[in-house]
Amino acid sequence: MSIKISETLTFECETGNYHTFCPISCVAWLYQKIEDSFFLVVGTKTCGYFLQNALGVMIFAEPRYAMAELEEGDISAQLNDYQELKRLCLQIKKDRNPSVIIWIGTRTTEIIKMDLEGMAPKLENEIEIPIIVARANGLDYAFTQGEDTVLAAMAHRCPEQENWINDEQENEKKSIDKLFSSLPIETGGKDKQSVINPKNKIPLVLFGSLPSTVASQLSLELNRQSINVSGWLPAQRYTDLPILGNNVYVCGVNPFLSRTATTLMRRRKCKLIGAPFPIGPDGTRAWIEEICSAFGIETQGLEEREQQVWESLGNYLNLVRGKSVFFMGDNLLEISLARFLIRCGMIVYEIGIPYMDKRYQAAELTLLQTTCKKMCIPMPRIVEKPDNYNQIQRMRELQPDLAITGMAHANPLEARGINTKWSVEFTFAQIHGFTNAKDVLELVTRPLRRNNNLENLGWTDLVRER
Repeated sequence: MSIKISETLTFECETGNYHTFCPISCVAWLYQKIEDSFFLVVGTKTCGYFLQNALGVMIFAEPRYAMAELEEGDISAQLNDYQELKRLCLQIKKDRNPSVIIWIGTRTTEIIKMDLEGMAPKLENEIEIPIIVARANGLDYAFTQGEDTVLAAMAHRCPEQENWINDEQENEKKSIDKLFSSLPIETGGKDKQSVINPKNKIPLVLFGSLPSTVASQLSLELNRQSINVSGWLPAQRYTDLPILGNNVYVCGVNPFLSRTATTLMRRRKCKLIGAPFPIGPDGTRAWIEEICSAFGIETQGLEEREQQVWESLGNYLNLVRGKSVFFMGDNLLEISLARFLIRCGMIVYEIGIPYMDKRYQAAELTLLQTTCKKMCIPMPRIVEKPDNYNQIQRMRELQPDLAITGMAHANPLEARGINTKWSVEFTFAQIHGFTNAKDVLELVTRPLRRNNNLENLGWTDLVRER
């Protein structure tokens, strides 16, 4: 079998199966992000075992999530689901008193057609705590899309204030008129609107769950360009959800939030800013530039800021330059990571991805193509819902220096002499913004540095013989 490296982006779709981490794992980072929330996962013991092992949080630690275990009586419809969920939610209210309870549906609730959406409003009125229902089953969604379903459901609960911008601009206009009438200001030929730019007052909401420090860094980068971030979805507290409406601009920070973007546009009538995602110095600069362009603001000092970051990554770039990488597909960050690694000088043979919304990732795909041409590197093939067996055959022929893969395939690939890195590590690491580009390369180069150390010790030949 011969592998042809295309000069243009090629898209393929293989089996249609999701070979990914379970999407209910989104609870791991969302319950920490939304500090006044409580997550109730409705599923079987298998889901509970998975959460217990994946999250690594023991029951005695009293985390803000729990399992509502379905038993045989639930599945055979012999028990009253509503009464059981009511009992659990009342216990949660008594013990933790959260501002919101989020029900996470699993594949079992899908199979038995459990009407969570029908029960939630009635129970919400009874216990007087908001209940949000999010489907995060592995039948319909890939790994990180669990967060997407939660944020899309949460977007419906954000406060509505359609006339907020008009009122703000009217008040601002009155204050400007008052200022000019009361003070002898020399405007130098400028009109009133150029003295105070009302575009800076247009609300911008960023959506995507990031650690508070990373979110603050991105907000600060936009503040340097005179753009104020009016809110985040999700907010650190449910009671601080951002105001949404037809005058609000929204922009995503992660490539797996296409359902949330659609909900914000169609249901909440927000204006979506289509931008690459702030992963790597190149992506962060492009993300800021697109937001500034939407607000009619000319960027200041971005090129120099990006160049400083590239210079600080010199040691890592020397290690990865000319190396090849193969993405098997797991967390939907593959396009953005591949684009950044190509900009670092790596060759990407294939980008496997469980699901891709070409409209939501249009700007990212354009930047990927531009980066490949700039670096004079062949365009990678993009395979949606890849077949793992076919991928392994292609990897056996291409022999990449590194495979970024799910945990299930890491050890078998290592046994066949292919260096691997778990894709789940990129999900939990801080990889967004200028300052965190180093963390991405730290993860990518770890197996390469390990091999170099083994070679220096003379152990690689021994490993190959075994």
